Amino acid sequence: MSSCPFWRCLVLVVAACLSLAGGVMADSKSVDADIEFGVDMARKGLWSEALFRFQQADKAQPNDGRILNNMAVAYEAVGNFEKALEFYQKALRADPANSDLKRNYSAFSQFYQAFRPAEEGEGDPGQQALKEEDAPPPTGEIDGSRHK
Repeated sequence: MSSCPFWRCLVLVVAACLSLAGGVMADSKSVDADIEFGVDMARKGLWSEALFRFQQADKAQPNDGRILNNMAVAYEAVGNFEKALEFYQKALRADPANSDLKRNYSAFSQFYQAFRPAEEGEGDPGQQALKEEDAPPPTGEIDGSRHK
């Protein structure tokens, strides 16, 4: 009878571990679904919806370089260049070896430097979000590869 509490505790611990593992797998599937849907929306030019999906994926899995890259491209596409710059920089800190990310950031950086006004008195257009339909096409590409 003294071994009964041990087995009961063991069963509870195993059940708790399986429950946690199931939640992580569900979160991973949710992240993949958000990324996949966001990529699909971006390809259709629905950048605000794409951004929303990438934000959801980022909440579930923060500091993922691919997700942050996708958010940067989406911010760029909707004309919010300051946010795009912020998220490209976050993505580079999270995944400094990602060559696609480096290429996206390089293209954005060249565009952004040319876009910014030469004089400080003109204001910073990156701080002003353009209407989505007025924004130039993004210089970067979203990463639609499967999440690992």
